[in-house]
Amino acid sequence: MTTAQIGIIISILTYLAMMLMVGFVSSKDTNDVKDFYLGGRKLGPFVTAMSAEASDMSSYLLMGVPGLAYFSGIADAGWTAAGLIVGTYLNWLFTARRLRNYTEKLDAITIPDYFKKRFRDNSNIILCIGAVFILIFFVPYTASGFSACGKLFASLFGVNYQLAMIVSAVIIVGYTTTGGFLAASKTDFIQSIVMTVALFFVVGYGIVSAGGMSQVLDNARQLPGFLEVSATYDNATGTAASYGVFNKITMFCWGLGYFGMPHILLRFMAIRKSSELSLSRRIASVWVVFSLGIAVFLGVVGRAMTQSGVLESLIDAENITSASKAETLIVVLAQQISEHNFIFALIAGLVIAGILASTMSTADSQLIAASSSVSENIIQETLGINLSETAAMLTARATLIAVAVFGVVIAWNPNSSVFSIVSFAWAGFGAVFGPIMILSLYWKRTNRFGAIAGMISGGAMVFIWKYLVRPMGGVFDLYELAPAFLVAIIVIVVVSLLTQKPSDEITDEFEHVSKMS
Repeated sequence: MTTAQIGIIISILTYLAMMLMVGFVSSKDTNDVKDFYLGGRKLGPFVTAMSAEASDMSSYLLMGVPGLAYFSGIADAGWTAAGLIVGTYLNWLFTARRLRNYTEKLDAITIPDYFKKRFRDNSNIILCIGAVFILIFFVPYTASGFSACGKLFASLFGVNYQLAMIVSAVIIVGYTTTGGFLAASKTDFIQSIVMTVALFFVVGYGIVSAGGMSQVLDNARQLPGFLEVSATYDNATGTAASYGVFNKITMFCWGLGYFGMPHILLRFMAIRKSSELSLSRRIASVWVVFSLGIAVFLGVVGRAMTQSGVLESLIDAENITSASKAETLIVVLAQQISEHNFIFALIAGLVIAGILASTMSTADSQLIAASSSVSENIIQETLGINLSETAAMLTARATLIAVAVFGVVIAWNPNSSVFSIVSFAWAGFGAVFGPIMILSLYWKRTNRFGAIAGMISGGAMVFIWKYLVRPMGGVFDLYELAPAFLVAIIVIVVVSLLTQKPSDEITDEFEHVSKMS
């Protein structure tokens, strides 16, 4: 084993040990199911903001966005980042405070539980539909996180992929089952800092290696369309390719997904005071702008380093239409950094820890959300199985482990296309929960029939558009989230208007929460 590898391993092991320690400490404050799933509603504004954003970004921030920018320029990655930035801000602005107040009044600890109590659905249909969709989209989403960890260690140290994946899953499950939501939130806060440090350091190293900022920009300008927001660089032809309004809308629509992300919405519900959400919104918005901006620029810097000859090309000449190899940019840079000396190897280990942080911060939150759907929403409420507080905690932890095991099974094949599921899962959550979340908070005429119809139609349209409509190409080649989101809103409004009005109790409660917010 080389000195560089030893330095990287020391940093990574220190980081992982810290995460487990946080989980152990958090377990002392986790006394019941409400603490396990919502942290007792006692998160501070900084932890709320940063844990929400860290759980959101996953490995897409450090690998996906820079890889996309490296491959084709700033247009694709930039418009995606713009959509995510706008979606983040609007979600904090319009959803956070009202959802926090509503869920506290209703004593709801999960998103499906909120919908059930908001619409007085004693049949538990909404609860069951919400829990099932969470499982459908979260299990493979979690699997992609485990797979990312496995591939990272396998590529760095040549270890067995499955072994590396299992060890990573055990670490994530270890601190999450011990401390629950509080541990996930606190570790996510730490992980957001690690991710930020990793991004800034690698970008700074890249700029210096490429010969300075002016040289970075000069090198990037040599590629036609690379630095334009209305064009992309075509690696096959070496020319600029048009990037019109339709392309921009498609990528910008990623921002719609935020209104339906259970693992992000839970952070809004968990803050100790709704009045502190304004500060959280500012913190989150600033972090998202800087982190995504730096992530896009990292791709530009990496390509400039390739142009100047200080970094090998990450474009696969045999499969030039694929950007998958470009996504290893930050890993390749970390390996290059580690070769200088032992201190740099330790810093490179911190960068790798940043990649782990982005993956783990999403996986732990997804495990909590999926676990709550099974143990709380399906086993106890839908099936009507009453459990004692001790039994409920054991069920919660056992369910979390079971979901993780299922995720490991899905990601077992290192050549599986599990990463392609992430964008599909994002669309699924956005379309199933986003429209009904917005209307439940802002339109008092919404009723349970509209909610049921909207959730089913939104989820169904994601599948229909993805597999039946989008393959037709042309104007139909649109990210499935946008049409599914629109269909769900229309269905909710139409069905709600055609069916019985909500009771006076529900509308009075709605008006009370509206005044509070």
